[in-house]
Amino acid sequence: MLDLITPADFGLGWLEASGPHADIVLSTRVRLARNLQGYRFSPCIRESEREQIFERVRRAAEQSETLKGGVVLDLSTLDRVSRHVLLERHLVSRELVGENGAAPPRGTGLITAPGEQVGVMVNEEDHLRLQCLLSGLRLREAYRLVDQLEEELGSQLPFAYHHEFGYLTSCPTNVGTGLRASVLVHLPGLVLIKEIGKVLQGITQLGLTFRGLYGEGSEVVGNFFQISNQTTLGKNEEDLIEHLEKVVRQVIQHEMQARNTLMRDARLVIEDKIWRAYGLLRYARSLSFEEVMNLLSGVRLGVSVNLLPGLRVYTLNKIMVHTQPTHLEQAAGRSLSEAESDLHRATYVRRILATEGRVVAEGERVGETGERQV
Repeated sequence: MLDLITPADFGLGWLEASGPHADIVLSTRVRLARNLQGYRFSPCIRESEREQIFERVRRAAEQSETLKGGVVLDLSTLDRVSRHVLLERHLVSRELVGENGAAPPRGTGLITAPGEQVGVMVNEEDHLRLQCLLSGLRLREAYRLVDQLEEELGSQLPFAYHHEFGYLTSCPTNVGTGLRASVLVHLPGLVLIKEIGKVLQGITQLGLTFRGLYGEGSEVVGNFFQISNQTTLGKNEEDLIEHLEKVVRQVIQHEMQARNTLMRDARLVIEDKIWRAYGLLRYARSLSFEEVMNLLSGVRLGVSVNLLPGLRVYTLNKIMVHTQPTHLEQAAGRSLSEAESDLHRATYVRRILATEGRVVAEGERVGETGERQV
């Protein structure tokens, strides 16, 4: 396997917008929490144990068909910018990057497969967090890939298991299957028709939960919501995946109906909102990240309802990731103040939209019917 001191430009395959319902579902993630027998669980674990676990997982990964030829990242040796770039790409969790800018303890790492879609976080809240991140709504495929990795590593490592409770984890809510599956969905239609509260309430009543863009503890920005299972005890993995997929498909249907309602009953208002959002992104000289996310939400809606036919969802996904604060710092090669970040962010967005996002050819206009007219 390949050791890297700083992260390469990898782990962005989930942005490609190639999966089912990619205009509404940005990504699918499935994680399995596992711990090794004979070691303390976090937060009682000693640093020497963390290092032993990391080395054991590393050796097991070398025997894994899924991880063979992949990448090993020791997060304790990475600089702050590199660690936070991984966080902004959704490859690692906040717990894994360290607190208050300090490096995480030794034995903290990330091991990914060659395609970077599948990997394992080592010594996060649990000893292992096996994960798969895919574009679009692909829960069954993501679970299949993670399950295969779990089987390969489980043949080399003794996972902590109780015959009555199932897999043992640091957090009681993960005991059982240890499975956390989530889908990141974009729901501007439901927000605009003021039905989002009712839908989210229905989700919680069905045993699921919702969070913001960065998962637990994060705020909702850009009308993006992470929908995930809340408990893992008492059901098997297949049942949890099936239930989540069923509910997400219902949410997608509600969102599509909301968009149809908006285009039927308030088309001119929606057109104005979408084109204003595109115009600000295309020409603004200073943009905060929250502004970019909220404007991108309108533009994404425009692409989905064919009001902005020249733009790709992939382009919008790329803007979402590369306009985050640490990505801007990495591109600039230095630390940036908040004001400087806003300037760099707007410059990046203008450049991307100028080169990849030419929506309407010069000399054309969009009529009230949404058709392009000379």
